[in-house]
Amino acid sequence: MKVHFDFREIATATMILFAVIDILGSVPIIIGLRKKVGHIESEKASVVSLIIMIAFLFVGEKILKLIGIDVYSFAVAGSFILFFLALEMILGITLYKEDEPESASIVPIAFPLIAGAGTLTALLSLRAEYHVENIIVAITINIIFVYLVLKSSKRIEGVLGKNGLNIIRKVFGVILLAIAVKLFAANINELF
Repeated sequence: MKVHFDFREIATATMILFAVIDILGSVPIIIGLRKKVGHIESEKASVVSLIIMIAFLFVGEKILKLIGIDVYSFAVAGSFILFFLALEMILGITLYKEDEPESASIVPIAFPLIAGAGTLTALLSLRAEYHVENIIVAITINIIFVYLVLKSSKRIEGVLGKNGLNIIRKVFGVILLAIAVKLFAANINELF
């Protein structure tokens, strides 16, 4: 099997996952969880997120085939999810709200906060366009960043402040919106 490492694909996939995971935008949730339970297991949450994301990257397409959905249809559906996530980030609205978790264990942090529905959808959408090895590198880069944010969430909140976090969220929302449009345009023709 030939390996196709491509810096452009790695950079694009990293930015897409960074915007979808939105770990900086989740700092207030992480701070709240830390205040409630006292400690967040950053290492475990990061490793479990990495495992979930890589496993879904390989098994997700097989699950789709089992239920009769092709990757292009999933990519188009994923572009809609990314579009709505981007709108939430840009406009500061909440279209879908999950209940806030009661404890800061692996379950609320690793799933669904980091490796949630938007992330898993983005992974399969990326799989329709990019080589798997580049996506794995992008996942790893994001998980390292997630780990660093989880470890230093108090300091990040102090440095950026609420306005800084909001600005970062909006900038990545615009990037994610552009990516959603590109993903839709690239895959819609394959359906007809």
